[in-house]
Amino acid sequence: MRLSAAQIGRTAHGAAGLVLLPLLQGAEEILIGGQAVIEGVMMRSPHSYAVAVRRASGDVAVTRGSLERASEKYPWLRYPLVRGLSVLGQAMALGIRALRYSAEQALERPSGSGKGGSRGGEEKKSELSNWVLALNLAFSLAFFILFYKFLPLYLATVLKRHYAVFENLIAFNVADGMIRMVLFLAFLIAVAQWKEMKRLFEYHGAEHKVVWAFEKAGRVDLETARASTRFHPRCGTSFLLVVMVIAMVIYLFLPFRSFVWKLAGRILLLPVIAGASYEFIRFAAKSQGALWRWASRPGLWLQRVTTREPDDSQLEVSIRALEAAMELERSRGGELVVA
Repeated sequence: MRLSAAQIGRTAHGAAGLVLLPLLQGAEEILIGGQAVIEGVMMRSPHSYAVAVRRASGDVAVTRGSLERASEKYPWLRYPLVRGLSVLGQAMALGIRALRYSAEQALERPSGSGKGGSRGGEEKKSELSNWVLALNLAFSLAFFILFYKFLPLYLATVLKRHYAVFENLIAFNVADGMIRMVLFLAFLIAVAQWKEMKRLFEYHGAEHKVVWAFEKAGRVDLETARASTRFHPRCGTSFLLVVMVIAMVIYLFLPFRSFVWKLAGRILLLPVIAGASYEFIRFAAKSQGALWRWASRPGLWLQRVTTREPDDSQLEVSIRALEAAMELERSRGGELVVA
């Protein structure tokens, strides 16, 4: 599949919402995780990662590298709330790295299709992917603040002007939160109609199937992956929904009355909300009881939108990514044990 620079940009913007998927478990609990990228999959193990991408020529490009947890170097990053920001920060950086690599491979011409020295082409390809990703990350941040912070708060404020019940702080924040969730669902459903996003969601499904195949069967062959479900309870979609629910609770304690200060408080509290949400998901995952079922069920439902059934070629790419990550993990002395 050949992608233009504009298509790469739109796909990278849509994928920005999936960047946080790999590292939502506690540092000691996670075995393997993954993320869909442009025409491929990134897989990670505790100390290694690999990205496999299907090129336009049909072959699969693979890159891999080692990972070091910041908490192993800085012990203070192991404390609650702070550790969540550290883990999510590493996930974001790794996700951007994987997206950049996948964009470069998707834009690469098949051998012999271009003229001139290869080095100049590589520099142009790298420059293109860098500015496209940088532009889309900046746009995604602005879009996030406008669409998920400003707009819900503005609409809730309009409701308060017309209905006295929303003068109550609890009712106001419930309305603000529900509007945010509706916007989130509407956005997901809308982007799921894009051709590029359908491909991304197919690779998201391939990533889930291969992870399930490894966790449940202890092997990653094509037949086992094909028979596995594409719905996984550890998907980051659950995390995003938990973030929205916890935000509703935290906003109750904001003492501000003016629109500007309410908006500023919502933006400044983003790190606190992310850290608290990570701790909730971590605790729920450890319990494996009713709390975990409650926290993961909405995400499983939403995966009917954010994942699609992959074909065998997409499963093969996902398997290549996992095998490369596992091989590097073992070469560094690590041992992956099936849960």
